[in-house]
Amino acid sequence: MVAACGGGGGSGGSGSATGSVAPAPSPTPTPATTTGCSLATRKDWVKNQLGEWYLFPSLLDLSASQTANSTLEDYVDALVAPARAQNRDRYFTYLTSIAEENAYYEQGQVDASFGFRLGYDSSSNRVFVIEAFEGAPALAAGIDRGVEIVQIGGQNVSTLMGAGGPYSVIDALGADTVGLTRQLVVRDLSGTTRTVSLSKSVFDLDPVSDRFGSKIIDDGGRKVGYINLRTFIDTAEPDLRAAFAEFKAHGVTELIIDLRYNGGGLISIAAFMGDLMAAGRSGQDFGYVTFRDSKSAENETIAFEPQAESIAPTRIAFIGTSGTASASEMVINGMQPYLGTGMALIGTNTYGKPVGQIALDRPDCDDRLRAIALKVENADHQGEYYNGLASTVPNTCRASDDIGHQLGDPNEAMVRTALDFLAGRSCTAIASVSTAATASISGKVETSAPQRNLLTPAQPRRATDLELPGVH
Repeated sequence: MVAACGGGGGSGGSGSATGSVAPAPSPTPTPATTTGCSLATRKDWVKNQLGEWYLFPSLLDLSASQTANSTLEDYVDALVAPARAQNRDRYFTYLTSIAEENAYYEQGQVDASFGFRLGYDSSSNRVFVIEAFEGAPALAAGIDRGVEIVQIGGQNVSTLMGAGGPYSVIDALGADTVGLTRQLVVRDLSGTTRTVSLSKSVFDLDPVSDRFGSKIIDDGGRKVGYINLRTFIDTAEPDLRAAFAEFKAHGVTELIIDLRYNGGGLISIAAFMGDLMAAGRSGQDFGYVTFRDSKSAENETIAFEPQAESIAPTRIAFIGTSGTASASEMVINGMQPYLGTGMALIGTNTYGKPVGQIALDRPDCDDRLRAIALKVENADHQGEYYNGLASTVPNTCRASDDIGHQLGDPNEAMVRTALDFLAGRSCTAIASVSTAATASISGKVETSAPQRNLLTPAQPRRATDLELPGVH
């Protein structure tokens, strides 16, 4: 399984993410061993797999000490430390569970959680729900976008943030264990404070929300198609087909594609999304997947394969943040050669992950090594956007994530700015505005919302940490 897996995080309106997963080449068979899944054997296996497949062989520290790095995770980190130091591998190479990851990519199954995505304002030490997922405990308790988390288990969030930062909040939320319960004090958008008790559970994620994920917006008589894709997993395909079928039926040619929290996922689904925007482009190149020289036989050219639901968009406004990574960036970058100035990045700069992982499996130990093994480029061979896409996209428009409005609401700041771009109205470029500055749009001056980051672990260790940044 190849993934342009995500890896987002940091400042600029949202946080951590991952990228794109791709179909896996067959790893070199692991010799039979009498030591089974001993730590030493697993360390040897990790070293051998990275030595064979890692995209940056010169940035591997194969001399890293197995004894000095007592856990397998620490040893993986030590092996790829030189690439980390050069911003080439920001915790994209990691060890995870085969069973858990397959459940996510194939079924959308999210590990035990409360089912909300959290963001924090570092300037005020406050934590907010920025998205809630259908079928999960939080939304069932009436906790949705814009709700503030005031207390966790009797501890004030502001105190936790002041003492230990966002990681103290993550610790207070507890381990990802089914049935783990926390009492929360929350403040609704109306200002009402209430106490709720939530228990973590496993749930299946809907890649395109039935509440707000796809719609046609009437903007002064113009029909604009809006779609919010949460993640690039197998179950996204029918949702994407249904959305674009509706767009096609209504003659939509202008789109808002909202990827603001999308950390990535499967390269195959990224390519499929490209196909849905490629009417009349059969056989033209969407992009390229390239491995290290010794694995060049695995290289692939991805050509557009238009579907029955495909449209030919004339203008697209992509909404992105620092939580937008990998497969999301692959889609945005892939459309540049064909739309040129007819497209824009709305929001903030993206994360910057022009590389993808493959899955290297040791089934007897339920070990899956996600290893950076490939780079992705568009049809013009543009890639290497490690600093994000803002400097590469022809048009950018700065906008803040407005949690006072639901995603997809035409009055939400990022959606409103996207509509302004599609209508030909002016905006302030992302690169020219600091996070504390004001943005001038259509002659109006607006004060930016507080800088908000996604609440993510310091070292992601599983697909949901990377592909669904901020989920707890």
